Amino acid sequence: MPAQPSQKPPETLRADARENRERILAAAREAYALHGLDVPMAAIARRAKVGVATLYRRFPTRDALVTEAFSEQLAHCVAVLDEGLADPDPWRGFRSVVEKVCMMQATERGFTQAFLSQFPDHADYAEEQSRAERGLSLLIERAKDCGQLRRDFEVHDITLLMLANSGATAGAGADAPAASRRLVAYLLQSFRAGSTAPLPPPVPLELRRIHT
Repeated sequence: MPAQPSQKPPETLRADARENRERILAAAREAYALHGLDVPMAAIARRAKVGVATLYRRFPTRDALVTEAFSEQLAHCVAVLDEGLADPDPWRGFRSVVEKVCMMQATERGFTQAFLSQFPDHADYAEEQSRAERGLSLLIERAKDCGQLRRDFEVHDITLLMLANSGATAGAGADAPAASRRLVAYLLQSFRAGSTAPLPPPVPLELRRIHT
């Protein structure tokens, strides 16, 4: 009888599975950034050059794929906030968080939608959101107390900033990162203490408003 074809060793199969998984996640992030979170699973499978059955075997639901695709960015956001709070210079910590979060928003536009619309379905989302809001409030108070941030700055102004950044980067195409840096630099200058021009009353905008 003819010789039977040799089977791939388990190590090779595991490597293939890892490669498929990474291709699927990369394709999902690209598709979500370009077209939002409603991209069909079949379209992501085609982009990743894998079969639909392979995609569903790795990620049985769209929710599972969205969550996994952006889990790294979520961890990055948490780390950015922690780094800002750990900075002994309150203004530098505040500025760093604003710059980094806005740059993530510019380069991973799908992440904003994913973070604010998908992660709430997870049990620990409310805790993470509360932690983020407490951290932002603390950053703001520290920067005010050291005399670097204007006294009338409110935590809701962070949402206003991100809404402005979202609009600017959405229309800038490939120039989104440069547009974000320019806009944020302008706004950070206006946030500095010493500006005496009065502002209109703050608008009570929660972070979840960014998704809407």
